[in-house]
Amino acid sequence: MLADVQKALDAFKQRDITRVFLVACGGSSSLMYSSKYVLDRESENIDSYLYSSNEFLHRNPKKLNEKSLVILCSHFGKTPETVEAALYACDKGALTVGLTFDADSPLAKAVEHVIVYDDGDSTSYLNDSSAIMLELVFGLLAAKEGNGKFMDLISSLEDLRSLIDIEKAKFLPQAQELAKSYKDEKVIYTMGSGANYGIAYWFAICILMEMQWIHSHAIHAGEYFHGPFEVLDKNVPFIVLLGLDETRPLEERSLEFTQNYGERVIVLDAKALNLTTIADSVKGYIAPFALQALLRQFADELAKERNHPLSTRRYMWKVQY
Repeated sequence: MLADVQKALDAFKQRDITRVFLVACGGSSSLMYSSKYVLDRESENIDSYLYSSNEFLHRNPKKLNEKSLVILCSHFGKTPETVEAALYACDKGALTVGLTFDADSPLAKAVEHVIVYDDGDSTSYLNDSSAIMLELVFGLLAAKEGNGKFMDLISSLEDLRSLIDIEKAKFLPQAQELAKSYKDEKVIYTMGSGANYGIAYWFAICILMEMQWIHSHAIHAGEYFHGPFEVLDKNVPFIVLLGLDETRPLEERSLEFTQNYGERVIVLDAKALNLTTIADSVKGYIAPFALQALLRQFADELAKERNHPLSTRRYMWKVQY
């Protein structure tokens, strides 16, 4: 575990925190969904809220005060609205923790505690941004409510990178075949629920829309039968994620319908992965990280087949917006 994480955890013990605000944009906001799910499931006394950075500023939540913890994330630490959100939270007296890849970034300078995470497949998963988010929330729950799952989380994350590498090697041939099959699609929907919804959101808006210019939408499995399933026919592509948390029945129900009426269905099921070294008490929270790694592998192969690098942009960082 990073020393910066431990410093933040020590700070939690010194503050009377009764609510947590999770604030970010785009791909960084996808990190927050699993943490929100943890807090909702595990905490008896701490309320949690998830905000896009700009909405956090404009909505001006009344409950934001000195009893609040605000966790923010920006990969390069330069997202203007996230930096402004950090300054705003500090002005309200909240304890602020910022996650970023750049220790000298504006976000790093705006928060009380900065955590600089590693970015790369060769590093320990304990230092990955997704893992750090869970370390923070379980650390908070341990400090404030005596939740005993923190050490289960840490021990499980220590071996996660090797497990993911094995699953990626097994999945690679399928990822390559799927990329060839789906390279000409104009729209692809991604569906999940619970702890999985964040990675469905990430894949839809960051990978497919931003990086591949493919029309997409992240569909919550619990909302599927309240409108979205009407777009389904045998030719409409769906990616359905099956996790290990308590909302899996929602995903299974949506998958069954999609397979009954559709023919272009990709299923990524955490039950099919070897996650034996992950503690049962936190398996549902960690499984999305493995599914996300497989989704990213599919994205890499899709980009190759489409001759459209993931780094290609039309507007982002190129024009004023």
